[in-house]
Amino acid sequence: MSDISLESGNAAIYDPRKVLQHPQFRVLAEGEKPSKEANIAAFYNPAHEIHLVEKPRPVPGPGQVLVHVRATGICGSDVHFWQHGRIGDSMVVSDECGSGHESAGEVVEVGEGVTQWTVGDRVAIEAGVPCSQPACDACRTGRYNACPEVVFFSTPPFHGTLTRWHLHPAQWLHRLPDDVTFEEGALCEPLAVALAGIERSGLRLGDPVLICGAGPIGLISLLSARAAGAEPIVITDLFQSRLDFAKSLVPGVRTVLIERSSTSKEQADNIKSAAGVPIATALECTGVESSVHTAVYSMKFGGKVFIIGVGKNEQLFPFMHLSANEIDVSFQYRYCNQYPKAIRLVNGGLVNLKPLVTHRFALEDAVKAFHVAADPSQGAIKVQIVD
Repeated sequence: MSDISLESGNAAIYDPRKVLQHPQFRVLAEGEKPSKEANIAAFYNPAHEIHLVEKPRPVPGPGQVLVHVRATGICGSDVHFWQHGRIGDSMVVSDECGSGHESAGEVVEVGEGVTQWTVGDRVAIEAGVPCSQPACDACRTGRYNACPEVVFFSTPPFHGTLTRWHLHPAQWLHRLPDDVTFEEGALCEPLAVALAGIERSGLRLGDPVLICGAGPIGLISLLSARAAGAEPIVITDLFQSRLDFAKSLVPGVRTVLIERSSTSKEQADNIKSAAGVPIATALECTGVESSVHTAVYSMKFGGKVFIIGVGKNEQLFPFMHLSANEIDVSFQYRYCNQYPKAIRLVNGGLVNLKPLVTHRFALEDAVKAFHVAADPSQGAIKVQIVD
């Protein structure tokens, strides 16, 4: 979080000022071609600019690993930090800040005391690094996503993993099997988000489920819900092209196009008609107030609306409908304990993430990649930067 102290713990180790104040740090001129050995990265700033920077190549200290980042996906939050400069009140872009947190790569150096990794190992990078101290209730009880001292790379002020050489704690890397690609390893981050939602929503084999939003998280939630045995599955979106893509991923999914001119209750009627049975669970992946309302009105008595999406700070909910129908509403903040599961599911063939990567760019073209990811007319599902 942006008000975290940078004077101790992991925050001090990964203090962003070490990069920003280093004599090698500079913003690259537009069109400048850096060397293949330069540690370049995509940064945003309070002026809502996205550009390449050159920064020093880090040297791993005790317990650290230097990773050559081979694939990084652009997340909606990366675009949001660039264009809007904040998410909520605690995550605010106040200086140059490195983007990216969906990454996988190859170990190139290990620090003192690191025995579980060797040069050449292929790894997925878990971007959220908690304090892991016994005095921290969140870490001690296994819900480390709630750690108040977490360093989450790419969440201001900490620089992200969309860079050539990234320094990371050895214990927060996850080994990739030989037949899992770097692209799939990077996609394990949004898969971890979806799996946390599946787990915490209580979705069970045979449950009817509604998925609101066919963006990357909604589509990965669709793949995960299918792997979990949900049936039927209904997915919604404003764009028919995204619903068509969802149908190509899971042919049995039932799609409902959201009409902006319709009310949430009218949309819910269409969803219930498409499902054909009462819907027990909704995975809301947009965070948009009207979509949350639609999910609520789609639920059967005693159902659950589980909100994965991120939306505006304050929203109005249909309180009495929720109350009179005993509909539970739950939320999610990032994830915990999901990466090993995500990698097993990909490696075992239960979740096929490969079709989601629709656009690929070289690291040197990361700025162009951001503009494609931010433009719905480009038809991108997941944009990745490879190196």
